[in-house]
Amino acid sequence: MRKGKEGVTNILTANANLKGNLKTEGSIRIDGIIEGEIEVNDTLILGKGGIIKGILKTKNALIGGKVLGDIKGQARIELKSGSVVTGDIVCKKLIIEEGAIFDGLCKMSEGKVSPKIEEKKIFQDKGVVRKA
Repeated sequence: MRKGKEGVTNILTANANLKGNLKTEGSIRIDGIIEGEIEVNDTLILGKGGIIKGILKTKNALIGGKVLGDIKGQARIELKSGSVVTGDIVCKKLIIEEGAIFDGLCKMSEGKVSPKIEEKKIFQDKGVVRKA
C-alpha cells in the first residue's frame, strides 16, 4: 500500500495510550493504544502491537494489530497476517492475508451501510443478543 505523498506524517509510538478522539489530515502510524473515534484523511498504518478500541474512519488502512470496533474506509483496507479485527468493515477494496482474523460483517460499496449492519447495531445497542 502506498503512503501519502509525503510519507507518514504522524506517529503514535508503542508506549503511548490515548483516550479520546483523534483526527488528522495526513497519514498516521499507530503502535500504541487508542480508545475513541479516529478519523484519518489519508492512510492509517496500525503496527503489530497497536490497538484501536473504537470507530475508525479512513481513506486507506494497513492493519497489523488489533481493531475492536468498526472500520469505514473510503478506498482500501488491508488486514495483515496476525491482525485481529472485531467489528464491521465498509470499504471499496478489502484484502485479508492468511493468518488474519476478521469477526464481523463486510460491505464493499460506496460507503453505504447495509440494513443488516444497521439492524445488528440496533440490537447490540439495546443489549439484545440475536443470531443472524
